[in-house]
Amino acid sequence: MTHMTLRTFMKFWIGLCVAMLAAPAAFCQWDDGPGEVPYVPTPMEVVEEMLKLAKVKPGDFVIDLGCGDGRIVVMAAEKFGARGMGYDINPERIKDSNENAQKAKVTDKVKFVEKNLFDADISQATVVTLYLLPDVNMRLRPKLLKELKPGARIVSHSFDMGDWKPDKKVDVNGRTLYLWIVPKDGQIRTN
Repeated sequence: MTHMTLRTFMKFWIGLCVAMLAAPAAFCQWDDGPGEVPYVPTPMEVVEEMLKLAKVKPGDFVIDLGCGDGRIVVMAAEKFGARGMGYDINPERIKDSNENAQKAKVTDKVKFVEKNLFDADISQATVVTLYLLPDVNMRLRPKLLKELKPGARIVSHSFDMGDWKPDKKVDVNGRTLYLWIVPKDGQIRTN
């Protein structure tokens, strides 16, 4: 290599390393706030596909556990005509959610509550949305089966529920979405 080529090569690798270190902050918006699950927003096109997968419609009540900035509940109200509630343990996320609901002019249809998702009242939900971690989904599963009515739909972004076989599984731009319908008899289908 010539001296000039080596310099160009080094600049390229240094730039690549800097870009790779900056990427998680730019793309993930990782927030280590209170709670067990970091705040990593679901891309808007994935939010829309989650709501379509659950067949959200007017008359539905959507609950997002770990709602972050409220984007799922806000879109459910704004675009699909549903009502909804989001739960998050981080007061900053609840503030963001309320601001987003005001911007979208859906404050009459949505509410956001600062609360641990394991303590949330989900009994009125016809749809529950999740973007949690695998172990949190597994710990949440008994609550979902106990408190949701038969026919309620559960949609999870990226993470399954262990051996509970989803009713549907789809890929959206390289991201997996899972749909479960709460069974009438309480007996889940296993893999």
